[in-house]
Amino acid sequence: MKKNYRNYLTIIILFFSIIFLNFHSSASENKKILSLKNNKVNLRQGPSFEYPIKLIYKKKYLPVEILDTSETWRKIKDLENNTGWIHISQLSKKKSAINIKNNSILYKKPSIYSKPIARIETGKLLVIKKCKLKWCKIESEEFTGWITKNFLWGMIN
Repeated sequence: MKKNYRNYLTIIILFFSIIFLNFHSSASENKKILSLKNNKVNLRQGPSFEYPIKLIYKKKYLPVEILDTSETWRKIKDLENNTGWIHISQLSKKKSAINIKNNSILYKKPSIYSKPIARIETGKLLVIKKCKLKWCKIESEEFTGWITKNFLWGMIN
């Protein structure tokens, strides 16, 4: 009897583990990141021009995570966990990210053994040119190079 109980328990644990892993991986795959299209974008309390403005973004290409949709409006979240609604005309598919690790190193090639080009400050907005498995080629005002993807907020790993 104990042997059967263990087998059933093992099967149940395995079943729930598989469900959890599938849910977790599909949730991260469904995560959508866009960027702001203009240097001035209003974040509203609700999905209409009738709702008051919560704050005004003043940084073009700032990455935002899409949380919900309502017709031509998108509920977003930014790096600082501000949430609200933005009209789709103010969003762009241009890929960008924000450096979240202090003094990240920008490399000439996607390898830590490559020539270091610069140190990237925390909070620096970076435009993404392309990404590989663990690296992204970025462009800032001064530099173009490769940075580790896990140092970037706004990139889906």
